[in-house]
Amino acid sequence: MKQAETVVLLHGLARNAGSMNKLASALENEGYHVVNVDYPSTKHDIESLVDIAIQKTIEKQAPDSKVHFVTHSMGGILVRKFLQDNELENLGRVVMLGPPNQGSEVVDALNTLPGFKTINGPAGLQLSASENGLPAQLGPANFELGIIAGSRSINLILSTMLPMPNDGKVSVESSKLEGMADHVTLPVTHTFMMRNQKVIEQVLCFLQSGKFVH
Repeated sequence: MKQAETVVLLHGLARNAGSMNKLASALENEGYHVVNVDYPSTKHDIESLVDIAIQKTIEKQAPDSKVHFVTHSMGGILVRKFLQDNELENLGRVVMLGPPNQGSEVVDALNTLPGFKTINGPAGLQLSASENGLPAQLGPANFELGIIAGSRSINLILSTMLPMPNDGKVSVESSKLEGMADHVTLPVTHTFMMRNQKVIEQVLCFLQSGKFVH
């Protein structure tokens, strides 16, 4: 059954598909067809990235294949934007790792610093936690969504800009989204959570059952 199921992986801001390789291997070992998308996250705004990373990827998949998404960080915002604007009849489940679903206060604190836009690009500026940020305009989840948040940080400076607990980039509270099916918090950092074995096990669990192990 799983051979007909596709999992689309979307990395976070200023990362690449390589950051999702361990997760990709685990999913392939479970029999999923995995598409680990590499997209230029710092070169375009989120609307353009949705077309580049998701629309073009979906068009290449077998029409009868169930399509799941597993995202890290900003990748989750891309999926929310895509699903707000498109109806995917063969949509399966979505798992988001450390998503800034309410935006990130770090963006609001640092966006005026020289070099911020150079490093994070137009999409990075859209992740504001204010009502003007894109996350606030996307609405609740109307799809089967599981969210994994991290509560450990290796960036103590950025952590001071965020409500506690947080993963160094996104607070646990900001990861939540109205309409989500399940949410779990693990002692992992934003930067490396997608490589954590317990996170990977929880991803597999949600894809298979629609809930996490608590």
